[in-house]
Amino acid sequence: MNEALTEARLITRGLRTLHERPPAGLAASINEALGLGDHYVELPGPIGPLFVAFGARGISMIERGGDPGSFEEQFRADFGRPVRRAAKTPAHIERAIESRVWGRQARRGPVPLDLERLPDFERQVLLKTLEIPRGEVRPYAWVAAEIGRPLAVRAVGNALARNPVPFVVPCHRVVRSDGRIGQYGAGGPEAKRAVLATEGLDTDELWRLPAAGVRFVGSDTTHIFCYPSCRNARRITPEHRVPFRSVEQTRRAGYRPCRSCRPVDAPGRAA
Repeated sequence: MNEALTEARLITRGLRTLHERPPAGLAASINEALGLGDHYVELPGPIGPLFVAFGARGISMIERGGDPGSFEEQFRADFGRPVRRAAKTPAHIERAIESRVWGRQARRGPVPLDLERLPDFERQVLLKTLEIPRGEVRPYAWVAAEIGRPLAVRAVGNALARNPVPFVVPCHRVVRSDGRIGQYGAGGPEAKRAVLATEGLDTDELWRLPAAGVRFVGSDTTHIFCYPSCRNARRITPEHRVPFRSVEQTRRAGYRPCRSCRPVDAPGRAA
């Protein structure tokens, strides 16, 4: 009986060791040996060079180029593992940058992103932001409404401020609910405006319309209204453009929302 008890205790102790954490750095070493470690490259960006980090799951971190040592330290602090500079950009990463940052080629299928460490809400925000077309903007309230959290406008803004993969996930295309350009983690409002200008957006209008209280524009021929940057709004000729301050105002005028940009009001706003 005592021998059986001793054997059971030894087996239990052995099983517990299987759940112990491996030595620090072991996982990174194995991944590196298998060619699955984290690497980064320096690539041209719309307002200067970019450091783009990636691993087996896809792009994990992007920052404006600068000191490589600082970028590597920041990556280690965020992910708990090292990142090494790669001599060559993998084809799938290069295609993603060409498509999402420069709009130079159409891309089919999901963008290779590693967002696993983010909370579910933040992933939802980033993936919805990924849908905003190049050269267009949407307000924080739009992102909140699209993910089914219309009252979470502030939380959406906080999630985008922590976006680990700017330029690919285009947080520069999200503006304040009043239409003003707002802040930008990759260099402030002027950098945000510069990035949008490279995409062909009329940034002067982006400043002018909110100052005049205009948040939507409609067509008096179709009676459809859009966000001003929507591709459909840009087709409206000047003599047929109708400015609006709110969705409620468009409803009173008998207009219906564009099916492409799906305009919404910020929570509690009506005029």
